[in-house]
Amino acid sequence: MPKTKTHSASKKRFRLTGSGKLLRRRAFRTHLLEPKSPKRKRGFRKMALVNKADAKGVLRLLGRR
Repeated sequence: MPKTKTHSASKKRFRLTGSGKLLRRRAFRTHLLEPKSPKRKRGFRKMALVNKADAKGVLRLLGRR
């Protein structure tokens, strides 16, 4: 059986924590930042957890499971 390949775009976008949870970058941070409040923009810096419904598919793309 050949080795499974990791989806290259996914490995750049998601990180796996030690406890097995998936982290993702927050949306709305790339452009049109002027009208957004500084408080809102600070919140975009933090990583967010991947939704449980999507996690199974992302893990598969990362070559897990």
